[in-house]
Amino acid sequence: MDKNVGIKIISTNKKAKFNYFLSDFTECGIVLKGTEIKSLRVHSCSIGDAYVIIRNGEAEIINMHINPYEQGNIFNQDPLRNRKLLLHKKEIKWFMDKAQKSGYSIVPTKVYFKKGKCKVEIALAKGKKNYDKRETIKQRDLERNLRSGGDY
Repeated sequence: MDKNVGIKIISTNKKAKFNYFLSDFTECGIVLKGTEIKSLRVHSCSIGDAYVIIRNGEAEIINMHINPYEQGNIFNQDPLRNRKLLLHKKEIKWFMDKAQKSGYSIVPTKVYFKKGKCKVEIALAKGKKNYDKRETIKQRDLERNLRSGGDY
């Protein structure tokens, strides 16, 4: 059975796939307030500049932009406020150890609905050097030419 059944993707972080080597993907919940969930249902979310920090034993997502809901009036929240991620203590400790000792960052890669609940997929990220990025561009161009029947 396909594991993507019942998943409705809201936003993906294409910049993270280009700028980082990603590993250890984990699904987690997110704490939302007021009209944020309604805004997410109309796909008004951006995680291009977002990252995750661990503070006081809790994981928080920073710079995730959720547009204010148009019919929300005074109940709208700040679009860039920090939002708590819902992870087990073991997972938080594991991510914290990797981020501090190994020099990894934690970035969100996807925001989606699964069985009606909003989920965020986070991953460990190791920064790419410029020559790695050029190699990624080269591979992408090569694959594009092969698909279109190019001369490669």
